[in-house]
Amino acid sequence: MSVNKSRRDKLQKRRIEGQAVKRLLEAGYTWLRTNQEVVNALNVFPVPDGDTGTNMTLTMTSALSESKDSGERHAGKMLGVIAKGALMGARGNSGVILSQLWRGFARAAQDQVVLDGPTLVKGFVEARDTAYKGVVRPVEGTILTVAKDVAAAAEAALLETQDPIEILERCVKAADESVNRTPDLLPVLKQAGVVDSGGKGFFFILEGMLRHVYGESLDTPIASVQPLSSMNFDNAMQEVEEGQDFEVVVDFFPNNGFDLQNFYSKLEEMGTSIQVGEGEGMYRMHIHVPLDKRYEPIDYIMGIGTITKVAMENLLAQMDDINSKSKGAKLELANIQAGQIAVVVVSPGPGLSRIFASLGVAAIVGGGQTMNPSTKDILDAFENLPTDKIIILPNNKNIVMAANQAKEVTVKNVAVVASKTIPQGLAAMLSFNPDGEVAEVAERMIKALSGVKTGEITIATRSVEIDGVKVENGQVIALLDGKLVASAESVEEGMLAFLEKANVDQHELLTMYYGDEMKPSDANHIADIVRLKHPSLEIEVQEGGQPHYQFIVSVE
Repeated sequence: MSVNKSRRDKLQKRRIEGQAVKRLLEAGYTWLRTNQEVVNALNVFPVPDGDTGTNMTLTMTSALSESKDSGERHAGKMLGVIAKGALMGARGNSGVILSQLWRGFARAAQDQVVLDGPTLVKGFVEARDTAYKGVVRPVEGTILTVAKDVAAAAEAALLETQDPIEILERCVKAADESVNRTPDLLPVLKQAGVVDSGGKGFFFILEGMLRHVYGESLDTPIASVQPLSSMNFDNAMQEVEEGQDFEVVVDFFPNNGFDLQNFYSKLEEMGTSIQVGEGEGMYRMHIHVPLDKRYEPIDYIMGIGTITKVAMENLLAQMDDINSKSKGAKLELANIQAGQIAVVVVSPGPGLSRIFASLGVAAIVGGGQTMNPSTKDILDAFENLPTDKIIILPNNKNIVMAANQAKEVTVKNVAVVASKTIPQGLAAMLSFNPDGEVAEVAERMIKALSGVKTGEITIATRSVEIDGVKVENGQVIALLDGKLVASAESVEEGMLAFLEKANVDQHELLTMYYGDEMKPSDANHIADIVRLKHPSLEIEVQEGGQPHYQFIVSVE
């Protein structure tokens, strides 16, 4: 980063009160959002769930929306408002941990009108402690490690200076170094050739604050333009930021003198979720914009090149359609009475939602891979139910923490049965009794989780070798209880490889839930092949309707 010394010196003389805190956090958020896809790409397994950048960005969006119209000048109170917004908007494990960092920081600064050096250091220390306490089994080589190293750097800096800008500079340097060390602490990162995505997202937030101090641009991603063939808008289409109603995609050939950095900068003024791809001289631009700005990107590009194709989608209509399919106006959810237990489940597809409804759930939250619901989404699903006894089945390892956070912010008696897969959630529902006591019923449901193995068949998003399994981008891959176990050239081969790894002949029942890209006839054809290979198995085929995964498989 280049330093605008006069700007830095000017800001160094100013007190960091509430509005200055908000500007710093807005800068951190903007830089994170600019590099959102960089963070998303830091996925250990080559599966289509690289959503850490999206989750952290949406968590920050919620945090800052709370403070958007606030004129609060008290630094501690402003941080309290931001922490509350982050808490309710937290998505995914990375978003929940980020919300805990802000919660700790706000607690440390709650009585401080001004964010001075000692308070800044106290904030980073309390942020670290709160985040670690919020995780049952902390893992080093993650965002937690980065928060710990930042806190240590802040404490060391305070021995030499009380200037908050100088302390921030030391913290950003420490965060960068800590992120680069994460593969040495977490072997799976080294195998995959990536650094920790949550830690990288936290670094971008801190670096964005410092770039604001230095007067550096926050609009241009550190990553270069991606190849046109690799552009994937699936993640962007699953989440709609407030006010970003339309998705616009434009293919064009730029005029001579095309300036990519200036192009990014102009697009940042119009909307979010910006992606740009290039292939053989043609560029493709993707952006989310408000209703009243939906033609701005098109008009702008007409002035700098020749447009060959335009696509425009109403994202709110898409999300309404997704939600209606997932939540289902036609679903017959359990009619829970006062005093009974209501189960809330997270479901990624309409077919799975119908199955959960048939098993007696009272509320369904749409979500799964690449579309993790927020703490507030989960909370809203049960707050108005006519009972104070609630059990939550998150059905995804990246949603468990948000479910636990929803439990902490309600007065209702809530238990989280930490199902990490759809088959686990379905197995738990078979042990559900609405008329029992929450703790006892939850305990039985938790025991049921271990009685099922989960398989996932999907398409690799990149080339990698993990645990001895070599994968090429675009190949079919199979996962067994979240572990990569096989790669194959077809879905059929991937399914058979998974079944071999799962020792399926030692089990009795195989249920294959096919995704939204699989035809029922194709799913049944693969089931017939499995029946021939494993004649002793009872095999069922069900519509799941989940995105990204051709099959989710339950082995019992």
